Amino acid sequence: MKINFKISYMNRKDIFIEDMKKKTKKFSVDVILFCDSLKQCKASSVVTYQLVKAATSTGANYRAACRGRSDNEFFSKICIVVEESDESLFWLEVIEDSGLSNNFVELKRLLDEATEIVKIVSKTKDTMYKKLYP
Repeated sequence: MKINFKISYMNRKDIFIEDMKKKTKKFSVDVILFCDSLKQCKASSVVTYQLVKAATSTGANYRAACRGRSDNEFFSKICIVVEESDESLFWLEVIEDSGLSNNFVELKRLLDEATEIVKIVSKTKDTMYKKLYP
């Protein structure tokens, strides 16, 4: 009996892609809900605006990257995802350092999630760069 490893690989790849779409979308929604719990002040409105923009852009651009019509288009979009996810991490760190949130458990979870997303998409970007520019 022959096993077609390429099909198995493609299935794993497709599953990974769908999982990442869900992960980045959930991150966007979780950030929006978290921002509603922040202390109300001038600074929090600025930080919230920036964080929500970056987090939702992470999800939207990952989705767009997956629909890329070429490797170059995918690479271009995944570079944006790296930037936006790292910016999300930055704003979460600002919230932590400035004490804008009392919800330490959720803040820690979002910091961990943002860090994980940054690592995953950065690795994806590096892998694609090596493929495009050997």
